[in-house]
Amino acid sequence: MSNSFSYSSYQKPSLNKGLTFIEVLVAVFILVTGILGAVAMQASAKKGSFDAMQRSVASALAQDIVERMRSNNATTLAEYAATDYGETLNSLPANRCYKLDSLCTPAEMVINDQYEWEVSLMGADVVNDGNNQAGLTGVRGCISQALNAVTVVVSWEGRTEIADAEKDNCGTAGNKRRQVIVKAFIN
Repeated sequence: MSNSFSYSSYQKPSLNKGLTFIEVLVAVFILVTGILGAVAMQASAKKGSFDAMQRSVASALAQDIVERMRSNNATTLAEYAATDYGETLNSLPANRCYKLDSLCTPAEMVINDQYEWEVSLMGADVVNDGNNQAGLTGVRGCISQALNAVTVVVSWEGRTEIADAEKDNCGTAGNKRRQVIVKAFIN
């Protein structure tokens, strides 16, 4: 047996243990990219949630006035028809129709319903330091009536631009206009 030692088979122990600077930079880049993606996804989800909340509010407002019309006399439907709801808040009705000792006629109920609906449309029912805090931005309500068929349109301005639906001439036309249209038959 030969006891010869060969330098070619001998390996020197490695002095480089751990990560290199480039490996650390790549790992940090991947981590930062993931965090930025999560932040962007959260912002997008928040916008979508806000848009969904606005649509839900508009739908509830449209259903509210339809139910108000249903609870009133069917002969008063034509008095609800208007295209300027939300433009300016009407004056406070003389008879508010919500006390037991102040029963209203159907015509007085229409005036009260219109006022209450417009207050809700404009967000004037929630006030902080004199400013409306609720409601929709650039809101407009339109009600049309033909016999017992009623169409209620709630139009508002969304935050992002999309193609204008142009289904109804309610509100200001533009790339941010959103609309909820509710059709009902009231007898």
